[in-house]
Amino acid sequence: MENNSLEKKFNTFIIAVSIIIPVAVAILFGVKLKDFGYNVEPLSFLPPIYATTNGITAVLLIAAVVAIKNGKRKLHERLMTSAIALSVAFLVMYVAYHMTSDSTKFGGEGIIRYVYFFILVTHIVLSIAIIPMVLITFVRALAGNFDRHKKIAKITFPIWLYVAVTGVVVYLMISPYYVY
Repeated sequence: MENNSLEKKFNTFIIAVSIIIPVAVAILFGVKLKDFGYNVEPLSFLPPIYATTNGITAVLLIAAVVAIKNGKRKLHERLMTSAIALSVAFLVMYVAYHMTSDSTKFGGEGIIRYVYFFILVTHIVLSIAIIPMVLITFVRALAGNFDRHKKIAKITFPIWLYVAVTGVVVYLMISPYYVY
């Protein structure tokens, strides 16, 4: 009973964060600091760093699944906490880059353009959907509701992994078009 109580305490937080983050990112994505009179250098060095962050997140997610399957719960917990921290770091860098730099347009043509936009759109949509899923999965583990944690983790893991991997793919596909 106590475990469900802990989950209920976090429900409002999860809902709020799941709405606030995408809305804030959408708003901040359109904000350019130079338009407000701030003389800031574009943070053009960030895209390869945040793409690497996505890649490391993917590796941590896989390592965490291997750890839990081998009964290493504490290692699993540390890996998942690190994956969450890296995802937050990615988000901060992503927003900082877009607040200081103009967006890069994809220059590919033909079928590759459709492939790129399919990957990009699914990446964006699933990156929004994954926020509450990660938080719910995390809170269930925190509450010790491991049966319920495991059920949602089976759905959360492949989606989060897809978002992390496609973040790298999107970067690799658009990187030839960056202006440094």
